[in-house]
Amino acid sequence: MEVVRAKVLGYCAGVKRAVKIANELLDTKTDAKIYSLGPLIHNDETLSVLKNKGLIVVEENDLDKIPDGSTVVIRAHGVSPEVIDCLLEKKCKIADATCARVKNNQKMVERFSKEKDFVIITGDKNHGEVKGIEGYAGNNFVLVQNCDEALNFAKNVHTEKSAFLLSQTTFNENEFLKVAEILKKTFPYLEIENTICPATNQRQEALVELCSLVDGVLIIGGKNSANTKRLFMTAQSLIKKTAMIQKAEDIPEDFFALKRVGITAGASTSFEIIEKVEQTLMEKGSV
Repeated sequence: MEVVRAKVLGYCAGVKRAVKIANELLDTKTDAKIYSLGPLIHNDETLSVLKNKGLIVVEENDLDKIPDGSTVVIRAHGVSPEVIDCLLEKKCKIADATCARVKNNQKMVERFSKEKDFVIITGDKNHGEVKGIEGYAGNNFVLVQNCDEALNFAKNVHTEKSAFLLSQTTFNENEFLKVAEILKKTFPYLEIENTICPATNQRQEALVELCSLVDGVLIIGGKNSANTKRLFMTAQSLIKKTAMIQKAEDIPEDFFALKRVGITAGASTSFEIIEKVEQTLMEKGSV
């Protein structure tokens, strides 16, 4: 068997930094407990390792579970200003691992919510990044998850309104561009900022190339990872045999019979997991 890796895969810079910050805190901790607001990373395998080292995951709506004076890691998705204020009131030490691109989105939303009638963001309503950014927009925030929602929103506003459009950093770029075209017809002076992380597009482009070279593709990543799910959807549209897995033990048996297997991974997947999948394919596929 031949295993072919996508040219771009695995940890993005933001996730890599967040994991590094958490590991450094856990390696040097004393008796103080270290908390993460929400899962630090959308990968059960890596998160399990961090938990075993002492990381305690608490959801943002359960801040009362964090004792005063604790150390709290803000994951790459970021959080709302209200959450930060609450942690400061509890005299917590904040280790801010918010991705630089997400931080920039927060600043733009805060600014344009004061200058425009609407701040519109394309993204997933349940995604941590979107929830955090919304806190910077006041009452002028509009979430659009797809073209249908963009059309529905456009029907109910006046064309003289001003608007600023940006995106969740891991959103599908093609969908974002389609939404932008729809909203341009309603807002003649729409200001648009494509804030999708280049790493997201690079993974998609590398996957398209990979699918043309192999007999099947494995998408490695957490089941709750938005960018991993989008990679899987892209693969399904390009190649018949594809599967989304979290670890090597999840590899479907029929993949071991293929001659060439391609592998790619979401932005929350460590290279240790990628290497284990590759090793398992080579060992079992050659039998």
